[in-house]
Amino acid sequence: MTIQDDPFQPGPQGNSAYRRLLEEIREGSLLPGERLREVELSERLGVSRTPVREAIRQLEADGLVTHVPRQGATVRSLDYAEIMELYEMRAVLEGTAARLAARAASEVELDELDVLTDRLAEAGTGTDTARINRVFHATLLDAAKNRFLTKSMLSLQKALLILGPSQLLDGDRAEAAVAEHRRIMIALKARDGAAAETEMRAHIQAAQRMRIRALQERDRTIDESQ
Repeated sequence: MTIQDDPFQPGPQGNSAYRRLLEEIREGSLLPGERLREVELSERLGVSRTPVREAIRQLEADGLVTHVPRQGATVRSLDYAEIMELYEMRAVLEGTAARLAARAASEVELDELDVLTDRLAEAGTGTDTARINRVFHATLLDAAKNRFLTKSMLSLQKALLILGPSQLLDGDRAEAAVAEHRRIMIALKARDGAAAETEMRAHIQAAQRMRIRALQERDRTIDESQ
């Protein structure tokens, strides 16, 4: 049975709807706790209800959507402990990727990572910032040349989508992230795996601290509005 013949795989329209909904979760257009109504989504996406249903089913398989009693399909919410656990695992996996890349990356891959770091600096807080950052981390993961690590990281990245928009939209965080990327690059070019892992872990932990502050600010706003 090919993928196209598999009744449990979304068809072309289902794939398109799935990618659209993934991006909306990433951008924060679809928020945690928001209901996914098939009729509304099919009208907005310009497809029938069948591909929307396929897309929701795939999102549920990814762990991004859950079924809430009396509400139906809903974008999953993460509690504080789950968010901390995600960042802890991200630090472990991306730190390992940096250590392996220091040993296995080709000069071409290191040059590309350098170019991406320069592009990130030039982008500032522009619309391309988050995309360039994702490409940097994906390129570094490829450079680690470990398929099992890649599979684990891809699964984690889908869960991280629930957190919404990139923190690099904040000017201070974007500037700090560029400096962190440059320190990672120094370690990679020196082929110093231990230093590369340390710098990557520090990079992820800085993002984690920023996320904690954002959650605290959100909770404070909610409390003040009640």
